[in-house]
Amino acid sequence: MTATSTPAPTSTPAPTSAPAPTSAPTRKVRPRALLRACGGPRYAVALAVDALGTGLLRPFLLLYGVTVLGLSASATGLAMTAGIVTGLLSTPAVGRWLDRGARSTVVAASMLVRVLGVAVLVATPAGHVWPFAAAALLLGIGNQAWPAAHAALVATLSHGRERDTALAAGRALRNAGLGVGALLAMACLAGGTSALRALAAATGIAYLAAAALAWSVRVRAHRDRDGDRDPARSGTPAGHEAAPPRMRALLAANVVYVFCLNVPEIALPLVLLTQLDAPPVWSAAIFVANTVLVVTLQVPVTVLMSRYARRTALAAAGAVLAASYAGFLAVTSLGAGEGGGWAAPAVAAVSVVCTLGEIVYAGSATALVTALAPSGALGRTLARFELSTGFGLAVSPAAITALAPHGPAALWGTLAGATLLSAAAVATERDSEKQPQGVQ
Repeated sequence: MTATSTPAPTSTPAPTSAPAPTSAPTRKVRPRALLRACGGPRYAVALAVDALGTGLLRPFLLLYGVTVLGLSASATGLAMTAGIVTGLLSTPAVGRWLDRGARSTVVAASMLVRVLGVAVLVATPAGHVWPFAAAALLLGIGNQAWPAAHAALVATLSHGRERDTALAAGRALRNAGLGVGALLAMACLAGGTSALRALAAATGIAYLAAAALAWSVRVRAHRDRDGDRDPARSGTPAGHEAAPPRMRALLAANVVYVFCLNVPEIALPLVLLTQLDAPPVWSAAIFVANTVLVVTLQVPVTVLMSRYARRTALAAAGAVLAASYAGFLAVTSLGAGEGGGWAAPAVAAVSVVCTLGEIVYAGSATALVTALAPSGALGRTLARFELSTGFGLAVSPAAITALAPHGPAALWGTLAGATLLSAAAVATERDSEKQPQGVQ
């Protein structure tokens, strides 16, 4: 990897007579080219190691606070929530850092902050909530800074549909690492508190290794001699900062779209256990199936959808998600009323449709935001998008658990209606700045 990488233009102007995006052929995926677009072998290993570390710790941080440190569940949960909120508040600063040209440095920093968080966690004495809160805060900052930094790095090394596929490949690799890490963590649970402490230490080592690998690729965006981004690339006069585009409808819709990520983890287990009296194995099977489908289908589906405009694909994702929510409404309403044993398998079948909607959403949302962003404001634009994603992830557990006790119509009907409205907003929003190559 070269010491400095010049970002490719986010898009190339096309003649007015160019064919519609729907007629574009689907490109073949070349593994070597895809690996280069993703940052190269060292960066791919860094992504995998980082995801493995997150999978080891993330699902069990609450358990660590309660079991190892002897904290109350309420105090532990409050500290974790504070860490997530603080991490969200740090994203604007991350965006400004990225717009100054930093790329791999920001990715490595997001990992190093989590190394520090794990070190504080391991050193926290039993019964002390404030050091645990400090550890959760550092982990939250690192977790929230990583997505925007990773997307900016990929956008610096690739462009167009190759960039979209590289982002999809990174997500698939990350999901695989998260899944393996979670499985290893579950295997450690039988070892008690000493095993959980060892688990946390292993996570810190994983983050440190990932940070070293990410920093070693040394990717930085090009800047001119005066410290401003190249005006020819940004479309902004020298000495002036490009402003992030207005994407109010897209950002608001993203808050609703992102609820789909917590459906297999929160909504379906809650419904299966409390409304359908299904065995816990169904919840585990749905979660595993979701992970496997994302890992195996994220890249092929993203490549397949590349024949359509990114905005069209994102609106279609909302329609698929809304249809799956309507399917959950029908299945859970009938299953709860009749008490049939077919309800849990039917929920599992509908969850496949929900996962497909999630895959299309994940493959088009960040790609659309990256394509719309001026190169001089790429970091701030991605930071705003990740802020909306983080907000949706933060509020969705509370919203889901508040709606579920009121019945299937309250939960699934609300999600379906809100997602359809969001898809319509995405499809009809006019971009504040003219963008070439039909990215809308």
